[in-house]
Amino acid sequence: MSPYAAITGWGMAVPERRLTNADLAQLVDTSDEWIATRTGIRERRVVGPGESTSTLATEAGRQALAKAGLAAAQIDLVVLATCTPDRPFPATACTVQANLGITGAAFDLAAACSGFVYGLNVATSMIRAGAAKNVLFIAADVFTHYINWNDRNTCVLFGDGAGAVVLQASDQPLGMLSCVMGADGNSEDLMAVDAGGTRLPATPQLLEQGRQFVYMNGREIFKLAVRGMGDSSLQALADAGVTLDDITLIVPHQANLRIIEATAKRLQVPMERFMVNIERYGNTSAATIPIALCEAADQGRLSDGAHVLLTAFGGGLTWASAVVRWGK
Repeated sequence: MSPYAAITGWGMAVPERRLTNADLAQLVDTSDEWIATRTGIRERRVVGPGESTSTLATEAGRQALAKAGLAAAQIDLVVLATCTPDRPFPATACTVQANLGITGAAFDLAAACSGFVYGLNVATSMIRAGAAKNVLFIAADVFTHYINWNDRNTCVLFGDGAGAVVLQASDQPLGMLSCVMGADGNSEDLMAVDAGGTRLPATPQLLEQGRQFVYMNGREIFKLAVRGMGDSSLQALADAGVTLDDITLIVPHQANLRIIEATAKRLQVPMERFMVNIERYGNTSAATIPIALCEAADQGRLSDGAHVLLTAFGGGLTWASAVVRWGK
């Protein structure tokens, strides 16, 4: 049994269609300046015909396998973090497994925007427990499926995308060194989609009321996000036995530039040490962190042995932070 799970491959996929702030200004009463000033977002990607959570997840997974140099037959487990599955059931991970020709086990995990850190912990734990040697872990969301394009408070925020990593058993101190996860179900109604599940099936009346679309209390989410990300980050650092000075790069959930800036201020870390790409993708839910990780790696911002801090916050409410040692 190996005590570590190194990240040996990574990949990402986003839809071809770009939706700019100027495009949104044609739909609702907003402007590029209004959106960019309040969110940091300039454009986002939106799925088109033939694109779905599984197609994006499949492409990101294919890239990650290629980067790791592994064949589909070598993957023991596929885990997909998503809150926007292709269908209520079966698990979208099973669709991705079939698409990639993998024969190992597969299941979905739902923790909203915290899904990547939650799932990375689960996948790592599976390897540490000896239940798997090679795991393909993907985070993918098509959040624009839940958007009311007439609601300027939410339609400007979200985009679609997927990011994937391959985890492999290793005797070197690589991969996730610590993880702190939290949740507060008492605050579940601060951000939610009400209709479509077993509590409120999607009746014509509820659909007419727009209950199938996401809603959120942005002000409360902001405060709780900064607190949750900040506190869990400090605990994850302590658990890993490292300090902020040891961290090469901080990769936060890309929900709002102001949240990232407030988190940086809370941690007393300059923004230069944060990976930020929200201006091009918006909030892709669970996919934001792996997409940012992929771009950071491709930009040369991650070297072997570097310590990376991941931190996220999402509906549920959920939050999670992890310290990862990069390298194969």
